[in-house]
Amino acid sequence: MLNTLEYGDAALPKLLIAHGLFGSARNWGVISKRLSDVRHVVAADMRNHGESPRYPSQSYADMAGDLDALLDGPADVLGHSMGGKAAMVMALAHPEKVRRLVVADIAPVAYEHSQSHHIAAMKALDLDRIETRSQAGEMLDADDEVRDFFLQSLDVQGKRWRLNLDVLEQEMPKILGFPDVSGQFAGPALFLTGAASDYVQPEHRDRIKALFPKARFAKISGAGHWLHAQQPRAFEQTVRAFLTA
Repeated sequence: MLNTLEYGDAALPKLLIAHGLFGSARNWGVISKRLSDVRHVVAADMRNHGESPRYPSQSYADMAGDLDALLDGPADVLGHSMGGKAAMVMALAHPEKVRRLVVADIAPVAYEHSQSHHIAAMKALDLDRIETRSQAGEMLDADDEVRDFFLQSLDVQGKRWRLNLDVLEQEMPKILGFPDVSGQFAGPALFLTGAASDYVQPEHRDRIKALFPKARFAKISGAGHWLHAQQPRAFEQTVRAFLTA
């Protein structure tokens, strides 16, 4: 069972949040707290991330199964990037478990931009020499925005990454891809993208509509792929309006 962080009254309708690659439930704390007045928010650490179990696979079928195991009835589901793909696969496999679906800045297609160079940078960090997070930041070879994001998964005192880097590297082709799926999720679906992101292209819309016929599309101004962190207020307001419509 995945590790989760929960927010709000358990009597409220449930919202399950699935983070993206290299992320964690803690990354979604601000959004989770803001939405907890209208939803019982359950933010999950995906497998091989955070405090969730380590497994030899990072396939979307397995990740969708992990999410399904957290639901004992219909719930709203929100997924970003890798978590968005897992949420889509779960909604297609178990449509009875999903009331409304929010997919943040990802499409049900394969991508070509590998993230393995980030794994190499994290592995290259000599954790035995690091005493503080700021020291790790100075030594980690990454751009400023992703550097701060990666460091949230560094356990400085424990001298470890809260990421199963070996498996994530091994399974990168599966993470970048998208499984051959069938069926449809006929419920309401919102595909929310960053206006400055190139992850969801106009040519992806036919594929999205084929799988999610009630899909609606919206963009967050002033945001790229990390739209929930770059424009948290606009992201939360857009998701809130969709979930409570």
